[in-house]
Amino acid sequence: MTTKSKTRFDVDTLQELAGEKTFARGANYFRNGDVQILSLSPKRVVAQVAGTEDYRTELTGRGDDIDGDCSCPAFRDQGFCKHMVATALAVNAAGDAAEGEAASALARIRKHLQARTADQLVDMILDLAEQDPNLFRKLNLESALTQADDATLEKQLRKAIDAATRTATYIDYRQAWQWSEGVDNALDAVEDIASGPRGAVALKLIERAIERIAAAFEAIDDSDGHLGELLGRARDIHLAAASAARPEPVALARDLFKREMEDDLWMFGNVVVDYAEVLGDQGLAEYRRLAEAEWKKLPPRPGRGRAAADDMASAHQLIAILDFFAEQDGDIEARIALRARDLSSPWQYLQLAEFCLSQGRQAEALRRAEEGLWQFEDDDPDERLLFFVANQLSEARRQGDAEAQLWWAFQKAPSLNIYKQLRSTGRKPAAQRAVEFLEGRLGDKRRDTWRVRTALLIEILMDEKRFDAAWSILHKFGASEHVKQRLVSATDVDYPREALEFYAVQVERFAVSAAYQEAMKVITRMAMLRSAEEQAAFVAELKVRHGRKRNFMKLLGEKA
Repeated sequence: MTTKSKTRFDVDTLQELAGEKTFARGANYFRNGDVQILSLSPKRVVAQVAGTEDYRTELTGRGDDIDGDCSCPAFRDQGFCKHMVATALAVNAAGDAAEGEAASALARIRKHLQARTADQLVDMILDLAEQDPNLFRKLNLESALTQADDATLEKQLRKAIDAATRTATYIDYRQAWQWSEGVDNALDAVEDIASGPRGAVALKLIERAIERIAAAFEAIDDSDGHLGELLGRARDIHLAAASAARPEPVALARDLFKREMEDDLWMFGNVVVDYAEVLGDQGLAEYRRLAEAEWKKLPPRPGRGRAAADDMASAHQLIAILDFFAEQDGDIEARIALRARDLSSPWQYLQLAEFCLSQGRQAEALRRAEEGLWQFEDDDPDERLLFFVANQLSEARRQGDAEAQLWWAFQKAPSLNIYKQLRSTGRKPAAQRAVEFLEGRLGDKRRDTWRVRTALLIEILMDEKRFDAAWSILHKFGASEHVKQRLVSATDVDYPREALEFYAVQVERFAVSAAYQEAMKVITRMAMLRSAEEQAAFVAELKVRHGRKRNFMKLLGEKA
């Protein structure tokens, strides 16, 4: 398209991103001259667009790769907005002159500011700060960093953190980004002192910030994940401050352990690894003592059943902690024992078996995995655990045992995945045996799963490229629409009669439900499977049956 080659932003893509109505409104803003380009570079455009207010609009990319941001509420609610459309069209229209326009505006502003005195510039910034709470807080914090003593600084920053994190009323989606920006500014100030001589002050402040941000989860629409990002940043600042302040190691260990075990947000996970250097030998010894004491309180779960959610969370956290220390000691037996403490699901048996294998203990890995299959033999087999066992048996040159395990599982809960593994292990005889097993059960409609097994057999025959047999099964026993669709899609060129019958039913269903575009896709495919005369007759019949559906008739007319 000439649009793509001569303009910066592809107009068709703009229309697709914004939608018809939003694009039209943006085009109107552009025609009215409401766009002022502030900055333009090969990768980025910044503009000011006049609307209900003046909005800052940013676009990145070029051609049909377009992204950006806008300060208007519509962008926060629905994404690509009319101001972004207007900016893109203005840049396209200006062409090479856009860069000169942006440069002249910035140059004019720069020249104006350079002519002001320092006091005049200060007054201008203070006027802006009075109107913008976030700017005021930012400047207030920055000034405190350079002018206040520790006590005063702590007091001012604590006040700023409390103000930024306040949630007197529910903060909806539109306001959440602004709230998070204010909190981010407060964290900036704490981060600035975290790694220096004021690390102890920063440590107390960041703990306050973490407490306040976590408490805000119930009072904010956090659809965009602002709170998680803020907490992640706060955790990094906490580590930096602890590294600088070097608090008493035993007290720090107790504080961190409490945080990790009570952390519903998983913010303080993996503490023992990240804080190991700060804790030192004394702090790590205390952390280990606390973890071992909690571990002893947990009830063992050697077999089936579900643990309470809290117990499961605690167990996973404690396993990670104690595994760190056992790894440091080189104690593989202890690491295995940790994973064997809770074997209440096939997944946990698999985790244990995989760990044993990673430590070079193949025989124990197989023994543990087989034990897991036996423990849960009354349930449908867990395919991940099953395949682990089969692969390990094959590795040990026990092909017959591997095939026996897979055959037992296939009889109990047949699936395409198990069939493929069975075919790979037992070759053609095993595959044929599985097909005969399913065929022998197709006619028994008293079985609840007979339709499921019909679908599976067709899937297997398709996988084997035995399409004649697959169609024969479908004709004889029927199948779901989904299975029919898959078989038709794979074979419509070689089996046009069956495919056309299926497609005709689809077209009728789409036409009745007003899914006209979908109907047209199927009609187009049908035209490739028969003569033009036959296709014309089919379309003529559709026009007779659905003549009152004007939109459908229009599409059919365009296709004719």
